[in-house]
Amino acid sequence: QVQLVESGGGLVQAGGSLRLSCAASGRSFSNYAMVWFRQAPGKEREFVASISWNDITYYADSVKGRFTISRDNAKNTVYLQMSSLKPEDTAIYYCAAKRWFGLPTPLSGSYDYWGQGTQVTVSS
Repeated sequence: QVQLVESGGGLVQAGGSLRLSCAASGRSFSNYAMVWFRQAPGKEREFVASISWNDITYYADSVKGRFTISRDNAKNTVYLQMSSLKPEDTAIYYCAAKRWFGLPTPLSGSYDYWGQGTQVTVSS
């Protein structure tokens, strides 16, 4: 069983930066594909970024070049560095995990473990 706890959300002005963290409990964190999703009010949950067990990363087109996902296996933590934030980035951000040695999928239904979410609000 894996528990995920996100942190780092908050209120920021457009153009600003935030770094989200997702701390995982349990063993063998390095064997997990990790992903960030987000959900804005009235919208479906959408894929943001993923990182495989061997550090291959993928990004949604809407965040490419502005967001960076990374992981620190020694700390059982995955990060999402967000820069040049826009009001449309406002959402609850969730991290998710799946023990998986393939390439992560952008489909939320594929992930076994989820955090509680952290709110990111970008003001214009």
